[in-house]
Amino acid sequence: MEREKIIYYYPMQERNAKRGRAYAAKRRWFQEAELDAQNADEITAKPQEFEVIGCVIPPFYYRNKVWKPQVLSEAMERVPRRVEGMTDTWIHPQIAAMLTAEYEGRFATRRETIQMVTAQIVRQYAAQTIGACGEAVVLLGAPADTDLQMDMTRELLLPYLPRINRLLIFYEEIAETDIWMELGSHLDEYYYEYGLVPQLEPYVTSYGAGTADICAGPQHVTEGQAENPVRNQERHCILKCGKPRCSGMILDYSRQFRYPKIMPESKAVYIDIVSEAEKECLLGRKTPWIPYISPLKYLDTIVKSGYDS
Repeated sequence: MEREKIIYYYPMQERNAKRGRAYAAKRRWFQEAELDAQNADEITAKPQEFEVIGCVIPPFYYRNKVWKPQVLSEAMERVPRRVEGMTDTWIHPQIAAMLTAEYEGRFATRRETIQMVTAQIVRQYAAQTIGACGEAVVLLGAPADTDLQMDMTRELLLPYLPRINRLLIFYEEIAETDIWMELGSHLDEYYYEYGLVPQLEPYVTSYGAGTADICAGPQHVTEGQAENPVRNQERHCILKCGKPRCSGMILDYSRQFRYPKIMPESKAVYIDIVSEAEKECLLGRKTPWIPYISPLKYLDTIVKSGYDS
């Protein structure tokens, strides 16, 4: 069976440009901007369940001219045409920031691809932890996506459910909504097939510095903020996991860090499915002994040998 190919667009590291690699995508004005793509299997010699095609984006498209969104998008679109077989694309946030919303949407990663990469991460990094402690924690994200998140969770947990004896699910509480009714169809399978009754816990509301503020360190407080602390608190209203302890495999679908309570003696692996860099920073500050893994970081790890080539 042919493996799916993921074309991963990532920024060129400055040190590589200084070592003589092409700092711009084309040398002459009449040429098209061409991007260099390389099969990561050939770089790492570690075949995955899928193939990763690393496509490095230099900082300029010609001489010292920065990329225009349309020019960059056209150059990126030419890469899949050179790759045989079924492909999907994944772009690094720094590359996404160089595109407008119109062009960025052309490279949206399919949900099935995100699930495939996450399943590989679970097999490689979390399977042993699940077997050792028999626990899994799910941090749900946007309520509008709950059904999709629960479907993906079931598929990711399916190979390990016979070994899981505690499943803790955190959710965002919505007024006049019965969470057991909302998730009933998803929860029944765990009980009838595996005798597992998931524990549902709502996030608790807290006030404090935003994630960006914490990662950036101390911030200057303006005079207006000092005069109106209530307004400042409302701006930094955050949802947290609260008191239930978290251990085993932690699957996080939320865009914001939810501060799971992880005890020092706990065995845990934190998998950030949405790949938010700020959460790695916050997890490292709160529980530095817990490994942080995300699909983006995983793809970066696969192609990082190419950074130094």
